[in-house]
Amino acid sequence: MNKLSVDIPLAPSGGFKGPGTGPLSNPTAGGGTGIEAFTKFISSTIGLMTIIAIIWFIFVLMTGAISMISAGSDKQALESARKRIINGLTGLVIVVAAIFIIEVIGRILGLKDILNLSYLFSQITK
Repeated sequence: MNKLSVDIPLAPSGGFKGPGTGPLSNPTAGGGTGIEAFTKFISSTIGLMTIIAIIWFIFVLMTGAISMISAGSDKQALESARKRIINGLTGLVIVVAAIFIIEVIGRILGLKDILNLSYLFSQITK
């Protein structure tokens, strides 16, 4: 039902296509479905955020180390630099552990592959 009662086509010939050359540009020609595009987006976002967290940790580690070196005999500055390094390490551990925590929660809920969104959506739609 692509037409109004006066025979005006509602869709372009060939159907709607997404912009660019990504997975939604032509889903029927092997480009993937919306679920696969969403899965790739989430996977890429998680990877990018992990890389950003690692770079941030290295930055915090270096600035903390420089602060420790330049602190000299100032105990308060030394303690501040030490706390900065520990906070950076704690943040990195939390970011890396989050993936494992999500996996454990998935296993508790009975979802053996919770991080594979294509599989998860296929289980939901059954």
